[in-house]
Amino acid sequence: MKINSPTANEALGVGVQWSIYALMSTLRYRVAYAEPCVDPVHGPAGPYLFVFWHENILLPLYLRPNCGVTMLLSRHRDADVLEVIARRSGFGFVRGSTGRGGVAALKTLAAEGRHRHLAITPDGPRGPRRQLAPGPIYLASKLGVPIVALGFGCKQPWRLSSWDRFVIPRPFSTARVVMSEPLHVPAGLNRAGLERRRVQVERVLVDVNEQAEAWAEGRVSRSDGLACRRQAAPNVHESLQTCRPAA
Repeated sequence: MKINSPTANEALGVGVQWSIYALMSTLRYRVAYAEPCVDPVHGPAGPYLFVFWHENILLPLYLRPNCGVTMLLSRHRDADVLEVIARRSGFGFVRGSTGRGGVAALKTLAAEGRHRHLAITPDGPRGPRRQLAPGPIYLASKLGVPIVALGFGCKQPWRLSSWDRFVIPRPFSTARVVMSEPLHVPAGLNRAGLERRRVQVERVLVDVNEQAEAWAEGRVSRSDGLACRRQAAPNVHESLQTCRPAA
């Protein structure tokens, strides 16, 4: 059923948000970093362009509220409720796509990316599932912003019969996050260069997601896993700075 009323969308979004937060608060989270500074709660650092598969969008929405992140959401009506949840969780958002008809969205993201982190689900809004669109690569090249690939895994989650097999975690289960090192994209890439870099970033995103899923299911263990909780970034309104190694 399609809902066209903004008031109804808001009410539905609030109800869904509270239901999601009640569920997500029961999970046991751990995270593994290639470099801890890529996490916005360890900032100020960045800005970064975070990419993760569309099916896992609930986890970052819950875990990192109010972290100075602007997220790309589709113009489809099924993203109206996600818009409410993102806004109420302290995310900025841009409605559009990195694919067809996405020029305006990419321009708006480019403006946001000069002073905020960006988050894109690069296989959304309609797939193909787990195939990275070129938009994030173009944006990272244009802005000089590193890409960070986020892998998420939950133990035996429920999956919807949607194009992306959307993940609903089981209550009181385990959830795991694997964050890549910053992936730098050179400026001024031609079409062939953008495609080569797209394939490279896609491979990294596939790899970190497979690592997170294997970790969540107990098929592998990780000694570098750290406890992770829902957390906002300190001083989120300050200017973001380039990440530097600790002295």
